[in-house]
Amino acid sequence: MKKTIVLVLAACMVIAALAACGNDKEKTSSSEGSESTEANAEDKAAADKVAALIDAIYVQERTDKTDEQCADAKKAWDKLTDAQKELVEGENADPDYFGRDTGDASLDDPRNQDEIGEKEILVVSFGTSFNDSRVKDIKGVEDAIAAANPEWAVRRAFTAQIIINHIQARDGEKIDNMDQALKRAVDNGVKKLILQPTHLMHGAEYDEMKEAVEAYKDKFESVSIAEPLLGEVGSDAASINADKAAVAEYITDAAVKASSFDTREAAKESGTAFVFMGHGTSHTANITYSQMQTQMKTLGYDNVFIGTVEGKPEETSAENVIKAVKEAGYKNVILRPLMVVAGDHANNDMAGDDDDSWKSMFTDAGLKVDVQIEGLGRIEAVEQLYVAHTAAVMK
Repeated sequence: MKKTIVLVLAACMVIAALAACGNDKEKTSSSEGSESTEANAEDKAAADKVAALIDAIYVQERTDKTDEQCADAKKAWDKLTDAQKELVEGENADPDYFGRDTGDASLDDPRNQDEIGEKEILVVSFGTSFNDSRVKDIKGVEDAIAAANPEWAVRRAFTAQIIINHIQARDGEKIDNMDQALKRAVDNGVKKLILQPTHLMHGAEYDEMKEAVEAYKDKFESVSIAEPLLGEVGSDAASINADKAAVAEYITDAAVKASSFDTREAAKESGTAFVFMGHGTSHTANITYSQMQTQMKTLGYDNVFIGTVEGKPEETSAENVIKAVKEAGYKNVILRPLMVVAGDHANNDMAGDDDDSWKSMFTDAGLKVDVQIEGLGRIEAVEQLYVAHTAAVMK
């Protein structure tokens, strides 16, 4: 009987000990979970703060606070841990804003120096935050114009303040917007001013550039605006000109050289088409894209197609271009941007891995796809066409 009682008491003690142990584990687990939740909340709060700072400079208007806001955003980003950086998400903010490697910004020249002299050529571009592309495409055009005009000072202006802010915040490189560049010209005593847009056409960006310079026109002895790359727009889809013919030849030659084919005809025989993707626009100048397709046909380039990201005009949408390529019997496609700069659209909308990229859509349509991420601005013949446009307004 005593043995039985002892055994029962021992069993009770073991059960009590196990229960206590279990309670301790539950308390520890609960405590750890609480700490983890608090840490996650702190990480999210830190990331959200940076996202808000990025969204604040993702704007098209420069203010007296812009420089400070750019610096604050970068400083806050640098304080985040790698895990926190992955949580950055806002209306426009994401980890790539500061985290994506787009090349060495130090290789660029913002061309915002003073001591301009009396004669200035202001090269006006939309801009890009992709450093490698900015150096090869925009700086390439600027350098060509500078080399051809040693007696003129060449300066830069971007029309996209969003891009200017991005570059300044991430890389510390300050690029003038139109107002800053024009004010700099006035302050430096410039008398003769030439504006050379790197825009493709007489579209919205070109119109905005003209409006900006109008307010400064009486500050100079003379102001001249050179033609954009493709020259005058023309009245209908059949209207083509020497500039469009030249660009059509230059870009097709460049695409062939960057491919595995010796000639465009050899590509055609292998069932390969070249598709040039432009931006597209709702501006009346969107007919320029239709004119470029007409130009390709006029040159006999029947395996070359023109499309646009925006699908404006309608026949240039990805769906319609895919249809045209397949109906013509081509099985392979080489995608290349019809843009001066191989920036965000070329890297993401054209060559990205998302389902709605052109590479993905063409692949899903059963076509074998290759991509060439090269802007028009790095093609030497295109650079010289800009030089010729600048020279034309000097006469």
